[in-house]
Amino acid sequence: MEFTALEIANFVEGTIEGNPKTKVNNFAGIEDAEEGCLSFMANPKYEDHLYTTKASVLIIADDLRLRHPIEASLIRVPDPYLAFSRLLEEYNSRAKEIKGRIAKMAYVDPSANLGDNVYVGEMAFIGENATIAKNVQIHPHAYVGNEVEIGEGTIINSGVKIYHQCKIGSNCIIHSGTVIGSDGFGFAPQEDGTFQKVPQIGNVEIGNEVEIGSNCCIDRATMGSTQIKDGVKLDNLIQVAHNVIIEENTVIAALTGISGSTEIGKNCMIGGQVGFVGHISIAPGSKINAQSGVTKTIKKPNMAWNGVPAREFKESYKSYAEIKQIGYLMDSVKKLKKEIEELKTKS
Repeated sequence: MEFTALEIANFVEGTIEGNPKTKVNNFAGIEDAEEGCLSFMANPKYEDHLYTTKASVLIIADDLRLRHPIEASLIRVPDPYLAFSRLLEEYNSRAKEIKGRIAKMAYVDPSANLGDNVYVGEMAFIGENATIAKNVQIHPHAYVGNEVEIGEGTIINSGVKIYHQCKIGSNCIIHSGTVIGSDGFGFAPQEDGTFQKVPQIGNVEIGNEVEIGSNCCIDRATMGSTQIKDGVKLDNLIQVAHNVIIEENTVIAALTGISGSTEIGKNCMIGGQVGFVGHISIAPGSKINAQSGVTKTIKKPNMAWNGVPAREFKESYKSYAEIKQIGYLMDSVKKLKKEIEELKTKS
């Protein structure tokens, strides 16, 4: 695909400096870009590359004052990184655009309701009374169970499994290997030491504009719904247990585990390998550092947390600094003890 500087500027609502007819057909980092490439510069420490890059079109900040002339056509925007990411997203969506068709080797139950321009790949399965809105892509080897609902424009990648009665909103992306709606971890202990399985009769409800990475597990609710709300972004390899609620626009990095009935507020940022106990709530805007263990409810919004158990960020680092002094303190105690023993002997 080929674009002119003018087309790009119009898309990102930027201002052109240079030739609006300059054409590009590829993306590249500013250090490696060649003629015909589009690049950007968001961090001022890379400014020197502006004067040596071979890129044909560059996206830069409105307020950047150039020290030398630049041959490339410039597009000025308030936030170059955001503008460039929007362009990548648009390019990616066009590159992956698939025309609607049902593959010969796919199975679609006669009772399923499919909208216009739906793509169903080879060996995919769509169960009874499933409702698939228009422009949905269901890639090869995906499984869509009975009475599942999938909203407009959502992409279900190869190998995704969506159990019965789960609901997925519009314009979502579910990556390969993810399982949505498997049973929650519910077992009742018996007097003889065995465990009785508790039926999990709820479902999973996923909002709009949600992206879920590869090999995640989103458990169905015991009763009611496990909820992933609008705009949530989940990395790969995340476990979301039964009856968890993740509020709007929260982002969670890989290997995080969330125990049952925990509620995570809006606009939280959660690092990798964080663990949450069950039946707690996390205030909106919380930032939780990687490998933290969250053992109790967080009530203060917009605070940073760290450690095991998780504490406010500054407090946790103060504790780490104190822990580093333990060896020195132990040596001092031993020295004092020896001196006391020597004094006792002399007396």
